[in-house]
Amino acid sequence: MKGQRLPAEDEKRFWDLVEAAWAPLGAEVDQARRALAHRTPAPDEDLHGKPPLAVVEAALKRFLDNLASISEELPADELANLDRVVESRLYDIDRADIHAVTDGSDDGFLYARGFIVALGHDFYTAVAENPKKAVLDAECEEMCYFFAHLHRERHGAFPKTGSGISRESFSNTAGWSG
Repeated sequence: MKGQRLPAEDEKRFWDLVEAAWAPLGAEVDQARRALAHRTPAPDEDLHGKPPLAVVEAALKRFLDNLASISEELPADELANLDRVVESRLYDIDRADIHAVTDGSDDGFLYARGFIVALGHDFYTAVAENPKKAVLDAECEEMCYFFAHLHRERHGAFPKTGSGISRESFSNTAGWSG
């Protein structure tokens, strides 16, 4: 599957689940996520401890709990498909231009990309198009292997995505060339 597009229905299902997990957290959280995606980043911007980042970071655990709850009854094949989407989205933003903004070690950069994915399609797309919209030191480690861990807990093994790609940092050679 390396270099191939994911089935559109898997991609849509993934982003729909992410939005469904954020929805119960209310208008303030939704506005904060949108503000992060649509802001014009300033040089040396430090968002830590300030809205909208503080609002989103405070809501991340509840988001993950909601995502686990709404994914509770998903069969093994769907969990594997969703993990493949996460893996692919993390791989696609494994790029030097995004790392330049988020910084971090191998694991730190992976978790920063997890944060980008966890915030939803709007933020993900905004960062993919303009890496300056990424946030320094914002992380969501749990998102990186969320569906893989659910699969293992419920079915005894990690899913085999068959993608031939890695979600680990610095593995997307095209994102680091140049």
